[in-house]
Amino acid sequence: MIVDLVVRNCTVVTPAGRTPNSGVAVEDGEIVAVGRSDRLPDADRVVDGDGHVLVPGIVDCHIHNREPGLEYKEDWESATRAAAAGGVTTVVGMPNTDPVIDRPEHLELKFERGEASAHVDFQSYVVVTSENIDLIPAIDDAGALGYKIFLGSTVGDVPPPNDGEILEAMEKIRETGKRLGFHEENGEIIDHYTEKFQAEGRNEPIDHSHSRPVIAEREAVERMITFAEETGAKIHMYHVSSGSAAEAVARGKDRGVDVTAETTPHYLWFTEDVMREKGNPARIQPPIRNAAEREKLWEVGIDDGAIDCIATDHAPHTPEEKKVDDPFGNTWEAISGFVGLETEVPVMLSFVDQGRLTLEEWVRRHSTRPAQVWGMYPQKGSLQVGTDADFTIVDPEREWTLEDSNELHSKNCVTPFVGESFTGNVVSTVVRGEVVYEDGDVVGESGYGTRVDVD
Repeated sequence: MIVDLVVRNCTVVTPAGRTPNSGVAVEDGEIVAVGRSDRLPDADRVVDGDGHVLVPGIVDCHIHNREPGLEYKEDWESATRAAAAGGVTTVVGMPNTDPVIDRPEHLELKFERGEASAHVDFQSYVVVTSENIDLIPAIDDAGALGYKIFLGSTVGDVPPPNDGEILEAMEKIRETGKRLGFHEENGEIIDHYTEKFQAEGRNEPIDHSHSRPVIAEREAVERMITFAEETGAKIHMYHVSSGSAAEAVARGKDRGVDVTAETTPHYLWFTEDVMREKGNPARIQPPIRNAAEREKLWEVGIDDGAIDCIATDHAPHTPEEKKVDDPFGNTWEAISGFVGLETEVPVMLSFVDQGRLTLEEWVRRHSTRPAQVWGMYPQKGSLQVGTDADFTIVDPEREWTLEDSNELHSKNCVTPFVGESFTGNVVSTVVRGEVVYEDGDVVGESGYGTRVDVD
């Protein structure tokens, strides 16, 4: 038997463990064998893994690809080009675009644009507002992966439903079997402190962080968990930034609520001191927290398991919008968000090198668990025979520094990770059996990526 592709001489790692001197065989875009290198079939193309680590393809369940409508920041092609270079085989786009993804025809437009230009596979969330609750069944029929509500002010100013409408939406979403995620910040608290700080002339980057205190995040998490407990809806907390919010998630899990959560590499890597050191380029919502909250996020979220997934909240903006030329200027004139698709794997591998988590634990949170949470498993997030041949090959020992954001592949590449040093990086990325990134170059074709089908 001769198959399309064989990758040999790797250490294959899944959440269940690791197997040295092994590899994967691929035929027609699906995995047909996983095992020892000397037992794999012959192939039209054979890739020598050179002893590196092969894992199920990374699934980033939280990116802002900006298309449709905001293509001057990013689009499907550039975002998924960055994903391929970052070892990410599946991405899920956020709905705060122009038009907002809030109805079937807008979702179909987002899918059509992705099919035309994506390098890796993709899906999308649909936002829930006061205006579209009755459309939830039709949105489900259109193929939405899941739903999102923005509870606090955020980029795009998508207004949240009121609490009664959220309860009604939860009941309707429960009937679809899908999951509802939240940007979990209490908008009234944020608005109060934002107005207060601006009136007092508190305009430094750290003031933006302090205008969105931990209590705003924790309260929103606890309130939505209470609503889910009442309605039986499955819920998710995006971009958990604090240990206190992770504790609230853990309490919800203990009560039997189907609540999942993600955090990001930047909340695990930085403390709020980055706002004093790098300024507005590090501005994000929720903000990066102090050292005590970061350590609690590690302890409760990662060590104790309250956090299910790692994602990026990849959010490109132009250098002008990020005030790169005036990083410590008036923070209220800057915008929140930065790119992350090409630094997420190096950050997590660096944590593995530091002993903060094992390779198996990393793979579980960065591939398998996101696919499970969002209904894409085992087609995504596994190395099971018969599933999509998505995998990422990494060198966990390579030491390097991101010297310049221009090394990255997004349209706009502002990131506080410039100047940071890592141990570990991506070697190759394979999507449904096609090598889309190798030897430092994106080699996959635009338009190869396709929408992930979900039930």
